[in-house]
Amino acid sequence: MIAGSGGQGVLLIGKLLAWAGMLEGMHVTWFPSYGAEMRGGTANCTVIISDEIIGSPIIQNPGTFIIMNNASLERFEKRVKPQGIIIINSSLVKRGVKREDVEVVSIPANEIADEIGDTRVANMVMVGALIGSRRIITLEAVKETMKKIIPSSKLSLIALNEKALESGYSYNIIRGKDGSFIPVLS
Repeated sequence: MIAGSGGQGVLLIGKLLAWAGMLEGMHVTWFPSYGAEMRGGTANCTVIISDEIIGSPIIQNPGTFIIMNNASLERFEKRVKPQGIIIINSSLVKRGVKREDVEVVSIPANEIADEIGDTRVANMVMVGALIGSRRIITLEAVKETMKKIIPSSKLSLIALNEKALESGYSYNIIRGKDGSFIPVLS
């Protein structure tokens, strides 16, 4: 699952992952959900990428969760299955995860996006972090998919988005003594 507020590119992340999974020959579902207020309101989506047939697009307890803001962590933290992974945009999420039965990757996506040149690509930094930590699909498939789903009016932004993906992907993740993830910028 991916959750944040409208305007953070949450649904684009889901669409991008689902299309990249299809490009790699996987079975996929993409199930978006957003509030009536759109930009600034809540937005989340469920993406399933599997090498087996998918019975339902609905997941009560996802194994992986991308959290883009505080409200999403408050609302969804309990839903991640035990031993799952929560990837947090630490630029906007100011409290830690309360659970001890999940792994946490904390990445300052907005700061990284600012360094690249545009805060709006923080969502692509998060996609890169997901792929780098989970290896569910390849970075190449996501880059190829981006070229297919980004509207022609925004094709000039592909290079910036690719740089954001690569930055999130190369965000090294090592384990601490307690088994938790300790992210370190490369």
